[in-house]
Amino acid sequence: MAHELPRAPLAPERFPNLLPVAGVELATAATNSRYKGRDDLLLMVFAEGTAVAGVFTRSKAPSAAVDWCRAALAATGGANPRALVVNAGNANAFTGKAGRTTVETVAAAVAARLGCAPEAVFQASTGVIGNPLDPAIITNELDGLLSRLSATEWAAAANAIRTTDTFPKGACRIAHIDGYPVVINGIAKGSGMIAPDMATMLAFVATNAAIPAAVLQQILAKAVDRSFNCITVDGDTSTSDTVQIFATHRAGHAPVTDAADPRLADFRAKLYAACLELATLVVKDGEGAQKFITINVAGARSFEDARTLGLAIGNSPLVKTAIAGADANWGRIVMAVGKAGPLIDPNKLSVAFGGTVICRNGLRVEGYDETPVAEHLQGRNIVIDVNVGVGDASATVYTCDLTHGYISINGDYRS
Repeated sequence: MAHELPRAPLAPERFPNLLPVAGVELATAATNSRYKGRDDLLLMVFAEGTAVAGVFTRSKAPSAAVDWCRAALAATGGANPRALVVNAGNANAFTGKAGRTTVETVAAAVAARLGCAPEAVFQASTGVIGNPLDPAIITNELDGLLSRLSATEWAAAANAIRTTDTFPKGACRIAHIDGYPVVINGIAKGSGMIAPDMATMLAFVATNAAIPAAVLQQILAKAVDRSFNCITVDGDTSTSDTVQIFATHRAGHAPVTDAADPRLADFRAKLYAACLELATLVVKDGEGAQKFITINVAGARSFEDARTLGLAIGNSPLVKTAIAGADANWGRIVMAVGKAGPLIDPNKLSVAFGGTVICRNGLRVEGYDETPVAEHLQGRNIVIDVNVGVGDASATVYTCDLTHGYISINGDYRS
């Protein structure tokens, strides 16, 4: 049976204060199907008139819940979602017809209780791949969940969706549209199997903004591209990746119908900030992680090239183990960018650790003082700066070190 892991050393001191979002209620339950002694099931219920958008895994073996959500979005256009059900401990992935039957059964059970269409019930699952998920594990808890709905249980919600996470993850921002305050709440889970296209990572955002689904989709996709898709723990992309945003239209401002509307400037910025906070919290909870690594890549031809180069560094076991051992082995950085694919100029390449330039114009800096570099690499927060010398584009990627703890956690994940 799964057991709790010690709290990660990079964890924040406390869970943030997430404000109520008008039109959103939550409840959690303990099914005891995998985890003992803690909640592992979340129900969120949304008011009539809510809109939803989502971004999902690019895995060719998606979970039944991902398939269900994609089909529901296509069928409804993102209009009027009424509920979200999330279970932790079983990914309901690679479970064939039984997996599809489970999501259909859960959707029908929730819909019957809320008086809505099954397509208005969104779902997500995370945990072990390949094990059938008995729908009764969820449906048996629905009446109790509905009786306990509350607008304030955000910390409990973040806690209930964890698997190997050692702490719950949340973020809250206040934006303004036409002078009206708009709440943006987000919760996420993720610790291992983390790579671009989101990985075994679930994130759910709720806001009272009056923004239709088509506009939400454009805003969310851009925010995800520069946050969740800029993180990596181990380079593995999961079957279950899901980021969804629900907008209840309760904020009081006039509806926004164009993603380019300047009235959305503050909302876009605050949504990106919330997504980036959640994404970096996932990295800080990376399985076995002792150090948080920020990789800034400049001098690339495009943002996409810069991100690819940064992820090549962040996914390199040789780089990650060197950081774990506090070894400023900049040759491994050169190796990583050289194999990544995008154009670089080896004769203009520069590498710095913690602001100290070690390599400039393709050559080691003679006589550089290694003392501040060594001190920097002993810390918890590591910064690597790389310039590849072929353009003006840049990107920032976030990762963690690779330690023996990662092996220990994943070596007995199913035990």
